[in-house]
Amino acid sequence: MPTVPISAPPTFITVEEHRDLTSSTPDSFNSIPPVLRHKEANVTVSLDPPLPGLEGENIKGTLYIVESVLAFVAASGSGFQIDYPSITLHAVKREPTRVSIYCQLDETPEGQPLPEDEDSEMREMFIVPETEDSLEPIFEALSICASLHPDKAGDDDEDMEDEMFADADESGGGFETFAGGEGEELSAVGRAALAHLESIIVYPPGREPPAVVEPEDGVNGVNGTTEPETSEEEDLTQTEAQSLPNGTH
Repeated sequence: MPTVPISAPPTFITVEEHRDLTSSTPDSFNSIPPVLRHKEANVTVSLDPPLPGLEGENIKGTLYIVESVLAFVAASGSGFQIDYPSITLHAVKREPTRVSIYCQLDETPEGQPLPEDEDSEMREMFIVPETEDSLEPIFEALSICASLHPDKAGDDDEDMEDEMFADADESGGGFETFAGGEGEELSAVGRAALAHLESIIVYPPGREPPAVVEPEDGVNGVNGTTEPETSEEEDLTQTEAQSLPNGTH
């Protein structure tokens, strides 16, 4: 869904207000406004491509991470809001000139099917807080809110991918799949893509993935010993030879 221009912050309540409202059963839970998970003032936001009215390279304003939408309102009063399913990626990105929350936004109009030969319309967004200490709270709030809005098309996409790979396996189409199982390895292209992704993503403290230690070639990963491989025919021949009487060939 495309980014929506706004001229005022979205409606919200604080976590404390939500707790008070739900402590006694309300007439309708649907009437309770969405909760504000995080608010960050003096945030610099840049969009590529830019939005009309927010063409500047670095726009300063206030970021609102509400459970319903992610919103930004500049000092001029202009702003925008984004539905969470439209945020296909959010991560901490460290560059020599800045540290930011990097987001990829799917700008494809809702309900509009794309031709098979066209990609989704994408927009990049960089959120730069005034201090690096604000990066983790912003990232955490984004993650919480995004988890409340799972992609409805996600299950369908996974089913389509499973069918595609199944067809490829049957017809020998040459598709490679990697499920992370024991004994599987990424192709050279896959390793390069993974290395690039890891180079731009910085995990918050305490969320770093465990380091992977690969065993040396020919070394058993359990006890560090090597065992010669023998075929079933060799094993059978050795067994038959042992069972023959002495002097018989």
